This record gives sequence, structure tokens and C-alpha cells, in this order.
Amino acid sequence: MKYIKLIFGLLIILCLANNNGFSHPMPNSVVVLNIHEKNISGEIQIPLSELQTAIGMGVNDNSQNLIGRLGDTLRAYLLKHIRPKSFDGKPWTTQLGEMTVLEIKSKLTGDYKELVVEFTMSPPQFYDLRNFYFDYDAVLHQVASHKILISIKQDWQQGIVSEDSTFQDVGVISLDVPTGKIFPFQISLQQGSAWKGFKNMVSLGIRHIVDGTDHILFLLTLLLPAMLLVEDKQWGRFSGNKSSLLNLLKIVTAFTIGHSLTLFLGTIQWLSFPSKPIEILIAITILISAFHAFRPIYPKKEILIAGGFGLIHGLAFAETLTNLQLSTKQMILSIFGFNIGIELMQLFIILLVFPILIVLSKTPYYKLFRQVGAIMMIIFALAWMVERIQEKPNFITQMIN
Repeated sequence: MKYIKLIFGLLIILCLANNNGFSHPMPNSVVVLNIHEKNISGEIQIPLSELQTAIGMGVNDNSQNLIGRLGDTLRAYLLKHIRPKSFDGKPWTTQLGEMTVLEIKSKLTGDYKELVVEFTMSPPQFYDLRNFYFDYDAVLHQVASHKILISIKQDWQQGIVSEDSTFQDVGVISLDVPTGKIFPFQISLQQGSAWKGFKNMVSLGIRHIVDGTDHILFLLTLLLPAMLLVEDKQWGRFSGNKSSLLNLLKIVTAFTIGHSLTLFLGTIQWLSFPSKPIEILIAITILISAFHAFRPIYPKKEILIAGGFGLIHGLAFAETLTNLQLSTKQMILSIFGFNIGIELMQLFIILLVFPILIVLSKTPYYKLFRQVGAIMMIIFALAWMVERIQEKPNFITQMIN
């Protein structure tokens, strides 16, 4: 009997070893946490094949309209197996949100389906939500080889706000082989600060411009004619150092005021527009600016147009912050820090490029340089418009990226 137990234990260890790491191969579940000021939200991802084994129901074999047929049963099952509690044993309140079934395509594991469940956990009043036991054993209570990977997507106070699928790994819930028990998983997060959150939002604003090729090219398009005079409805000679810098300052200030205003209004959701039309409008702003860089179409109105275009770009910037579920204090600091990051990156681009453009604009070659640059921007803008209307990249946008 002792040898049978030993062999069984070794088999379990081998199963666990084969599923090592924080990727998402089957048969692992994933729990992604978002740490807020007063509660913790998250998402649970459970492979249906493993869930079927655990609950003895054909959720994987017959997944069509699963939520409509068995939604209440699945909710009751999950609430029974999600038991967060404070270190002194006081239970937290758990609420389940939207449930969906996704089809996952993976070359590594093959195609499979998973149940995705949103949830919120709230501690008792005056208890620290950064230190608690996450007692969770869905599937694992019946499938010994199963593992539950815990990660954090958002923790504003620690400067963790992820826009992609790169999360911070926390740990793994698995069967304790020597005892054959599943112990509650202890989560102890470092105490963050408003300063850390603010600094991260500044960095996020910088990265947003660095990664936003369209925003960079729009800014460059604004710079192309900024140092030139209009003569006979054409771009003429260099206007002078002082005049060029003053014109640049006015244009950039107008654009900054425009995008700062809608960044704020969009983030607090006083203004709300679907992202697709906004992205198409951004491409249109580049297109119009490129035509203007080729030949003046709104001379002496650049400041007004830059401010108006800034309003559109600000709505796109706001998309980054709208879904963070921050407190009022955190949101104000985030808007301020994010905007500072945007301005710092824009200032860096201007300081890098504008002196070069001033030098070039004093030469006879600048006209050709400006016209070629404007034509390229027109092509890029049209390609972005097509991409955003069709919702799929084309060879020009792929080349740009």
C-alpha cells in the first residue's frame, strides 16, 4: 500500500511538472486580478474539458448556448469554490459578473474552449485588501493534476497598469502532494503609493506616443510647413527663426489644449464615442494636415485647426484610461501624469526634428523634401483609413509598423 501511494504521488508530481510556467497551456486555469482602492476585480479562465471532468456535466461536449442553459448552475458552483478571506478568517464578499465561452486557437495545445468569468471581491470594512487568502479550488478539488495560475493585470499603487497581455505573475495554486490537500493561496502585495502610480502613468503616456505611429506622423506633418510663409497661395520662403519658433509654439499649444481637454472629458466619461470612428477621424486629420503641408489649404488658421484636431486625438488618448476603474484621486493623478508623458514625448520629437527642418528650410532642397514628405503622409493616412474601415491591416500599414 505504501508503494502504491508513492507511485501515485510521483505521477502527480510528473503531471504538475509537465505544466510548469505561467503560460496558458491546457489543462491550466488562469486567474487575473485587478487591484483597486476598495475592492479587487478579476477574471477566471477555465478550460471546459477540465471543468467537465470536475463537475461531471457535458459542458465541453455540448458547449453551445452553455451560459443560457447552465449559467445559474455554473455560478453556484464557482461561488462555492471562490472563498477569499482575511488573515483572521473573516470572509470577503464575492460577486460574479459576465460569463462567456471562448474558443482558443493554439498551435501549442490545439484548439479548445474555455469559460471566462468576471468577478469582484470586497473585504470587510476597514480590512486590508492587499493581504488576504485566496481560497480557490474550482476544478482542482476533483482533478489532481490541475493548476491555477494567479497573475495581476492592474495594481495602480504599484505602478502596474497593463494595456496588453503581459501580466505580473503571483503564484500557482496546486495540490500539495505530501498532504493531499489544497491550501488557501496567500496573497501579500507590497504597499504602493500615489507617487508610484503617478510615475507609471507618465511612463504610460510616453509609451503611448512611442507606440502610436499615427500620432508621431501627425505631429511631423504639422511641423513640415510651420516655418514657411505663404506666398501666392503657395508655401514660400523661410519666415525667420523667431517667427518659426513663435508659430510652432502657438500650433503645439493649441494642439495640447485640444487633446488635454478631451482627454479629461473622455476619461471621466463626459464624452464618449466608439473607438473605430475616432481612429478613422485621426487618419483624416493626418490626411488634411498632409494636404496642407503640400499646399496651404487653411493659411493663417493653423492654430485653430491644430486645436480642433487635438480634440479628436484627445479622445483616442482617453481610451487608455477609461477602463481602469480608478478612484477619483487616482483618476485625477492618472490624467495629469498621462498627459505629462504625452507632452514630454511630443516635446522630445519637436526638439529632435524641428531644428533639422529649420536648417533644411533655408536650402533650395526643402521644397522637394516637404512635398515628398507630404505625399508620403497622404498615402499613409489613406492606408490607415482603409485599415480602420476594413478592420484589417494592409501592406502599407504593416510596412509603417
